[in-house]
Amino acid sequence: MPEQPSAPHGGRSAGPDDHRSEAARPAAGEAMADRLTGQAGPPQGVPPVPPARSAHPGESSEVAAARQAGGDRLRFIGAATRRIARGIDLDEIVLGLCRATVPTFADAILVYLRDPLPVGDERPTGPVVLRLRRTDRIPEEPDTNGARLPVLPAQPDLGPAMGGSAAELAEVEPGGPLAEVLRGVRPLFGEAQAARTALPELLGPDPRLPGGHRVILAPLRGRRRVIGAAVFLRRPDRPAFEPDDLLVAAQLATHTALGVDKAVLYGREAYIADALQRTMLPDSLPQPTGVRLASRYLPAAETARVGGDWYDAIPLPGSRVALVVGDVMGHSMTSAAIMGQLRTTAQTLAGLDLPPQEVLHHLDEQAQRLGTDRMATCMYAVYDPVAHRITIANAGHPPPVMLHRGGRAEVLRVPSGAPIGVGGVDFEAVELDAPAGATLVLYTDGLVESRIRDVWTGIEQLRERLAETARLTGPNPPPLEPMCDEVLDMLGPGDRDDDIALLAARFDGIAPSDVAYWYLDPKAQTAGQARRLARRALARWGLEELTDQLELLVSEVVTNAVRYAERPITLRLLRTDVLRCEVGDDVPQLPRLRQARPSDEGGRGLYLVNRMARRWGATRLSMGKVVWFELSMPPGAQRP
Repeated sequence: MPEQPSAPHGGRSAGPDDHRSEAARPAAGEAMADRLTGQAGPPQGVPPVPPARSAHPGESSEVAAARQAGGDRLRFIGAATRRIARGIDLDEIVLGLCRATVPTFADAILVYLRDPLPVGDERPTGPVVLRLRRTDRIPEEPDTNGARLPVLPAQPDLGPAMGGSAAELAEVEPGGPLAEVLRGVRPLFGEAQAARTALPELLGPDPRLPGGHRVILAPLRGRRRVIGAAVFLRRPDRPAFEPDDLLVAAQLATHTALGVDKAVLYGREAYIADALQRTMLPDSLPQPTGVRLASRYLPAAETARVGGDWYDAIPLPGSRVALVVGDVMGHSMTSAAIMGQLRTTAQTLAGLDLPPQEVLHHLDEQAQRLGTDRMATCMYAVYDPVAHRITIANAGHPPPVMLHRGGRAEVLRVPSGAPIGVGGVDFEAVELDAPAGATLVLYTDGLVESRIRDVWTGIEQLRERLAETARLTGPNPPPLEPMCDEVLDMLGPGDRDDDIALLAARFDGIAPSDVAYWYLDPKAQTAGQARRLARRALARWGLEELTDQLELLVSEVVTNAVRYAERPITLRLLRTDVLRCEVGDDVPQLPRLRQARPSDEGGRGLYLVNRMARRWGATRLSMGKVVWFELSMPPGAQRP
């Protein structure tokens, strides 16, 4: 149950959320209620309470009353500041101030904060603008039961008895009355000369505030600068504020300002952490030929949104794709930074088309260069849609699960190996069948391991969940996105001890009838031979409309290859949603697009490819390179 601040001298005795009528209050609080409401005696039906005896013999009743009021005030400040300090974000802190103040200390409160709020050592530029962040008040009319209505939500309208409406924005003029009050830091009564001239600048030209000491203007000063102001108001039918209430307002304003500073800094750190995590993970997955992909990432907690888990899908030459899932030890900013370095290294190594075990070996060396305690696990797999095979290497990571087309879920037997960063360990790769319609599920240990279950129990539960999901869709494989959601639903309330990365790959493959492959000797006549072979393949596929384009581009790319190649070159055509042509040779130097001069005899081949192809590129291999380009399918063409 939330704490209810005790009433200070001059404040109401009801808690922030307690708006019972005076007659419903306990008898023990009647003396305080009389001081707050101005009633001459106890409510009807409640016997009078005798005055409390002083605990100090010989002390006068006035001194005893002052001592009791001081104790009430201290208890109120303690409970109110604890309530404010419980807030984490900006709204919670401002709401804590409002709920601790209304109706115990004031009948209404307005909280203004700088817009935008400065963060840390930032030096804001431009004029200082205060924006009305929240207002709370006691409603004017009681409900049908005679009890007070709940506190209204934030709204600028305070009602006629509380000064009417308040301004939403207030620009603080340099050297003006409001700037002087804010610079002075100490709260002021509304009747003070400085406050009388400053309040219209804050609330509007005609605030119509209650007379007497029923308004307190309290600047909110953070660690380095004034960040806003709070206005406390009491109705005319309520006793005015006393001088000691300025000390209460000062305490409330100080704790609120420090809390706002804390919330702004925390919000900036959370934003940086979120931005770091987003940049470390792919914005979107590629759409390689022959495979469909889906992914999920869940942080360990809302308050710690960074971690060391990552996933990636990297297109490779020959329509292959590399699938990567890794987990750096810990879930801190340091872990996320190391994860980003390892992910970048993996992308670079994948571009060199190294075998999976070699990629893990180089990642292990990179982790050792980053530090002696940089540990990570990683699963690296390469899928070939033409061969319908997958090659997997593992560095201490949980094994993948293969969901077959018939609904059988299988935990793949992949040598686990040592984690990345151990050093001096060889990694082993295995090659497995990847039939069309099968789904490979890669994940991090946060999905299958927690305080209430070990990793192998979690892996078995994952396998059962995948098999159960497949049974719901019958002979057809389950859709990828709903399947990922079903997998995450296996997590219980106590299963979120670590962040989670999930990558699912549905293998569609490329049928042999949609592939044409040739080895060609590097001779002068090879370009003409390549054109004839490409023309026959297009006729077989019913794509004669692309003959002229394909022959021209194939001739240019093959001519460049045979000019420098010493071994046979390869020519491959793939018919998918696009027509893809790949030419490989044993020369590692990548071609560069350049603008040929009028006097040059050559140098225009890649310019034609760049102008006519849908996309094109070149990738260096361990034994040479592959130059590829894609052509869009003609309208009405039969798709595989």
